[in-house]
Amino acid sequence: MEIIQIIALALLQGLTEFLPISSSAHLILLPIIAGWEDQGLAFDVAVHVGTLAAVIFYFRATIRQLFFDWLRSIQQRQIVGESKLAWAVIVGTIPVGLAGLFLGDFVEVFLRSPVVIAITTIVFGLLLGWADWKGKRNRDEQQLNWKDILIIGVAQAIALIPGTSRSGITMTAALMLGLSREAAARFSFLLSIPVIFLAGSLETVKLVKAEQATDWFALTAGAVFSAISAYICIFLFLKLLERIGMWPFVIYRLVLGGILLFIFS
Repeated sequence: MEIIQIIALALLQGLTEFLPISSSAHLILLPIIAGWEDQGLAFDVAVHVGTLAAVIFYFRATIRQLFFDWLRSIQQRQIVGESKLAWAVIVGTIPVGLAGLFLGDFVEVFLRSPVVIAITTIVFGLLLGWADWKGKRNRDEQQLNWKDILIIGVAQAIALIPGTSRSGITMTAALMLGLSREAAARFSFLLSIPVIFLAGSLETVKLVKAEQATDWFALTAGAVFSAISAYICIFLFLKLLERIGMWPFVIYRLVLGGILLFIFS
């Protein structure tokens, strides 16, 4: 991989993993548009490690509290401190884990085309805009009940379809359930941690089995650049979200989807 390809894909992964615009869509489309060879499985693993490191570092204090309260809740067999939110992250991950296990191959074979990405980019962009417009925004992530958590978890599973956006669809569901924009984003980011970890682990297993040659410079640079861009993205997104809302991302999705339909349909 050339250095420009490494930097561009790593920065793109870091920025789009947490914005509601679909990282998988952009990582599929950029090599097609730029005429690059596919970056390969090893590089995908590396940039996922970078984004995982960024979100864990950003929420390190929260994660530490959730983890210890979760352990105490198991020991005491009752909700302790922030343990309900920790259990919410675990339960909310189950639907996407099952969907990935049973539908992952189908998605890889049949749903990675630019036309599919264009349609999902537009449809789920409009849904995000509607949720941001109609949502009451009077609850936070601490007020989620188990039905809410399951709904958000099922929504996350839909994001296996390229162009949907994992962060976008989980924030959409959370906004529809009455969460504030910031609370919807925070829960979406926390929910991303086990998902990114599981996806990266699965890709690592495939990589080991494939026994591919390893370009350690490309992998290291990809992980570093994706981590930096992801951390900056999380910081700015949470800082500016209440002020700008979701509509800039909705408009971007509509424009991108329209261009893709024009080019590829």
